[in-house]
Amino acid sequence: MESHNCLRKPEWLRVRLPETRDFVRVDRDLEKLHLNTVCRSAKCPNIFECFSRNVATFLILGKICTRNCGFCNVKKGEPERVDLNEAGKISQAVSILGLRHIVITSVTRDDLDDGGAGHFAEVLDRLRKDHPESTLEVLVPDFQGEREAIDKVLEAGPDVFGHNLETIRRLYPRARPEADYSESLGILEYVRNAAPDIRVKTGIMAGLGEEDVEIYETLKDICGTGCQIVTIGQYLRPSKNNLPVESYITPEKFAAYEVTGKKMGLAMFCGPLVRSSYHADKHGEQDIEKLPVPA
Repeated sequence: MESHNCLRKPEWLRVRLPETRDFVRVDRDLEKLHLNTVCRSAKCPNIFECFSRNVATFLILGKICTRNCGFCNVKKGEPERVDLNEAGKISQAVSILGLRHIVITSVTRDDLDDGGAGHFAEVLDRLRKDHPESTLEVLVPDFQGEREAIDKVLEAGPDVFGHNLETIRRLYPRARPEADYSESLGILEYVRNAAPDIRVKTGIMAGLGEEDVEIYETLKDICGTGCQIVTIGQYLRPSKNNLPVESYITPEKFAAYEVTGKKMGLAMFCGPLVRSSYHADKHGEQDIEKLPVPA
C-alpha cells in the first residue's frame, strides 16, 4: 500500500496542550525522582490531560529498548543498567501523586536472562506492601515467550495483566519485526488459564494499513485466548523515523469496532486517542461477568 505521508490530521485528533499547574508539578516531581514514564518516552498525545489529572504510567528497566518496532518512539540501542532503587522511587511517586490505580510498563530487555520479569515482580511486591488499597496493572513485553518469566510477574499478583498485540498479523513483519503474532496470542491465553483471577488485557492500533476485516479477525483471535479487555486507538506517527500513518480512522468506525468486540464478549475501549493505559483505572471497573457470552 502506498504511504500517505502528507495526510492531514483530522479535527478530532487535534489535542489542546494546556500547561496547568498540576501538569508542571507532576512533571517536576517525576523528574526529581529520576523516573521514566511511557507518557514522555512514547510521546503520548494524552500526556497533558493525564499529568494534569495526577496520572502517569511508569516505564521501568530504563528508557532504551533492545528492539526496533516501526511504530514506537522509545529509544533503541545499548540498554541501561537496571536501577535497583526503582521500586522505592515509584512507591514514593505513588504517594506524592495519590494514585489509586498504578500502571507499570517497560522497555523490552532481551539482554536480561528473564527479560526483566524479576524486576517487574520486585516493583509490584513493593507497591503491594506500601499501597495495599491501590490496584496494580502491568503492561509487559513478550519475554521471548518464556513462561517462567511470565510466572514471575503473575506470582506478584497484579490485578490486570496487559500484553499488547499492537497490530494485525499481516503487519507484524513491518511493525514488529522482532516479535511474533501467534506468540503474543499464546501469552494472553497462558495468563488467562494460569491466573483466572487476574484480568487480561491487550491493545492494538488502527491506521497502519490494516483493513476492517483484519481488525475483526484480530478481535476473534483475541476472544479465543480468553482475554477480557481490549483497547483500540489511532496510530500517530511519533517521528519521521517511524512508520507513516496510512489512514485516520473516524470516531464512527471506532464505535463500530467497539460494538463488534462487545458482541464477542470483550470489554472494549475504542477511540482516536485511546491508549492501553489511558483511563486505565476505568478499564478495570468494567463488570466483565455481565458481558455477553462469546459466540
